[in-house]
Amino acid sequence: MSDSKFTVGRRGVIKGGAALGAGLAAPTFFSRGAFADDHSYLNEPKGDTVTLGFNVPQTGAYADEGADELRAYKLAVKHLNGEGDGGMMNTFKPSMLKGNGILGKKVEYVTGDTQTKSDAARASAKRMIEKDGAVMITGGSSSGVAIAVQSLCQEAGVIFMAGLTHSNDTTGKDKRANGFRHFFNGYMSAAALAPVLKNSYGTDRNAYHLTADYTWGWTQEESIAASTEEMGWNTVKKVRTPLGAGDFSQYITPVLESGADTLVLNHYGKDMVNSLTQAVQFGLRDKQVNGKDFTIIVPLYSRLMAQGAGENVKGIFGSTNWHWSLSDEGSQAFVKSFGQEYGFPPSQAAHTCYVQTLLYANACEMAGTFAPCGVIDALEDFEFDGLGNGKTLYRGADHQCFKDVLVVKGKENPSSQFDILEVVEVTPAAQVTYSPDHSMFAGGELGSCNNGA
Repeated sequence: MSDSKFTVGRRGVIKGGAALGAGLAAPTFFSRGAFADDHSYLNEPKGDTVTLGFNVPQTGAYADEGADELRAYKLAVKHLNGEGDGGMMNTFKPSMLKGNGILGKKVEYVTGDTQTKSDAARASAKRMIEKDGAVMITGGSSSGVAIAVQSLCQEAGVIFMAGLTHSNDTTGKDKRANGFRHFFNGYMSAAALAPVLKNSYGTDRNAYHLTADYTWGWTQEESIAASTEEMGWNTVKKVRTPLGAGDFSQYITPVLESGADTLVLNHYGKDMVNSLTQAVQFGLRDKQVNGKDFTIIVPLYSRLMAQGAGENVKGIFGSTNWHWSLSDEGSQAFVKSFGQEYGFPPSQAAHTCYVQTLLYANACEMAGTFAPCGVIDALEDFEFDGLGNGKTLYRGADHQCFKDVLVVKGKENPSSQFDILEVVEVTPAAQVTYSPDHSMFAGGELGSCNNGA
């Protein structure tokens, strides 16, 4: 047991396992039921079921991501309730999940449409909490939405397990005690991408940024600009574009006259599909500037976006949280299970939402309660493996997961409509880990847990 470390959470959960860099093979002990005497909390399940709230974009610019998130949530519920093949419940370790629901209660769910709008997302989350009795809210494919709903959940006193949110601010200045993020962030994308871009394009480039005008775009732009400037690149200009713009021609035209030889598209979802497609149509990929072939970079990729952009993604670098081609046992178990259910491989959005649901359920089992303060203590500094991306830490200081990050690029010769991206680098967690007081994440406090009652 000399290689193991054991920690006791603020409220009594005994969490163990080997240190993140040394593996997680050691046994883990839990003090189950440690919070059974917790005071009452909001939406405490009284019957034989427990309700989770799945709040995803069913309309709007990120609707494709939302549809895949919802598929993953439904699959997670199936597995938690002991149906299907169990998916990553069979590879997740250390785990207390048994396939009999959560704490013996069958899992039910309600859904909402965020519309990729913060106000709509808050309204649907509020309804699920107040009307449907949801004890946990999860979802979203926009950081603006995630931050708004995370704040609401903190105020209401329920747990928020963020879906797809990549802004530094989600676990930076806007972090909350009741909120947790498994997905990576803009800083991590930049830390993973910079060495690959340096090796591929050198240290003398002039970059022009087109950026989605909300919290995610701002912090990704800041992260990518900082990392590329540090290796010698010059940032020519940064231009903000509205979410859901559709037509990006007015923003792409000035790039041609700017002297830039690199276009960084800080766009996601259908916005990325549209901006990249139009940039290619404008002939940017065929240009030579400053004696260099013009290049385009998409810092945050997804398989769904790559599918939408088709041949336009060939050779273009970006980063992703997870990819269905990973060969580890957990990833392949999830791909198999998801594929049997839906007939195609899951996206990174589906993966992170499925994982968040299992992590929440397991934390409840560890704590012996659905009370948010107990769940929070169980998740803080929890180390796990078997859910893809290698050994992972849910850091207590900011509720951010630290794990391997993938650098990908569009395949030149895809073998199918799903085989569009190839993983060119698996960046180890250590390379993308930063201090909790890093300047890009400064200004926020977790605050105290809220049980809501």
